[in-house]
Amino acid sequence: MSPHVADKHRIHRSVALGVPLAVLAAFVTAGTAGATSVPAQPRVTHTATLGNIPLGTFSNALLPGTVGDDRGVDLGGIGSDIYPAGRKGEFWTVTDRGPNGQIKVAGTKRRTFPVPGFDPAIVKIRVCGDTVKVIDSIPITTSSGKPVTGLSNQAGRDEAPYSYDAQTALAYNANGLDTEGIVRAKDGSFWLVDEYSPSLVHVSARGKVLTRYVPKGLELTGTDYPVVGALPAVLLHRKTNRGLEGLAQLPDGDLVMALQSPLPLPDANAGDSSRTTRLLRFSPRKHAVTAEYAYRFDPVNVVDPSEDDTSELKISSVVAIGGDRLLVEERTDKAARLQSVRLTRDANILGGPYDSDTTSPSLEQLDDPASAGVPVPAKRLVVDLGTVAGVPGKIEGVARVDHDTLALINDNDFGMTDGTGAFDAQGRLVDSGIETTVTYVRLPRGI
Repeated sequence: MSPHVADKHRIHRSVALGVPLAVLAAFVTAGTAGATSVPAQPRVTHTATLGNIPLGTFSNALLPGTVGDDRGVDLGGIGSDIYPAGRKGEFWTVTDRGPNGQIKVAGTKRRTFPVPGFDPAIVKIRVCGDTVKVIDSIPITTSSGKPVTGLSNQAGRDEAPYSYDAQTALAYNANGLDTEGIVRAKDGSFWLVDEYSPSLVHVSARGKVLTRYVPKGLELTGTDYPVVGALPAVLLHRKTNRGLEGLAQLPDGDLVMALQSPLPLPDANAGDSSRTTRLLRFSPRKHAVTAEYAYRFDPVNVVDPSEDDTSELKISSVVAIGGDRLLVEERTDKAARLQSVRLTRDANILGGPYDSDTTSPSLEQLDDPASAGVPVPAKRLVVDLGTVAGVPGKIEGVARVDHDTLALINDNDFGMTDGTGAFDAQGRLVDSGIETTVTYVRLPRGI
């Protein structure tokens, strides 16, 4: 049975004529004695898994010659986001920057890129029974058609890129994108968000970067596509590897971007201990940010009872659910909760004191922003995915299938782990065994 078909319940009532009410009541009581009414719970209705596709085969079919040695890595990482493609069971997804990990050398962690020629791609998938099939792929390219790659952009701002064993430094690439959220516009083009700058990226229907919108004041030179400073300058302070992550498209065409983690303002300790991050509304028509919102996480041990480190809180997905309402995913790597949030005009903090990095205390330092006079959008818990059996870890993409059903996709990190054990002595991947899956979850009370 299709995961989208809701269970149907029919209640039949009998009318007993001439039976005294007391007798009827006794009969009903006896018939229900010992019965327990259990409310319907969210449940997984279907799971499908992506098969093994060698990364070199995948990449070179899109852009011949880009990957010489995939080191035994299969296509993965497409779980950065998921967006309905129109037909039942079909979705647009996007990879992140590609296989990457961390290895500590002389006490310092180095960011590794085992397949540096990998180019981020938009991947269209179809759920066919228990299998996820790739039915279309679009490489993300520069204005001249070259791969953007997933390599770090700028020395001193982004993590230095290294080879798979962290022994050889790689060149930075200003074109590089660490793509995350994805939506498709009515004209067939795509919008993506990126963690590096962080940035909002407009991409043509065939993957060519049309414009990359970055924080005002960022000097990102040497790109082979247009770069426009249109985002609040305060985003220049984004935490490394925690830039823009979630992206939603509202019914009016506006976009809502989610900053994955609180800004480290005025320092890293403030960011790591904060529960306040930011949502940004962008008008494609005006090419400008039109609103900003302070988003408040629940305590980390509420989101994930096994976790006590507040810095593990992240937003990975935001989904439009009508009007100015969103589903916002609060997560750690092991658990996730979806909150319903309404964005109201009176909650807009754009252009206020908290867009300045000199404001003290900063937005991130406020123990209770609402008590300090900061408007915080109200939220309501829709589902705690951590309590739903069968939902995998590290859910990064959420799509609304219908009123009752969500499609979730996990980020399997291309089967990579951190540390020197990620590759064997021959430089081949020691796969983590984590697969990319699409999981359908039915919500009995709807969304």
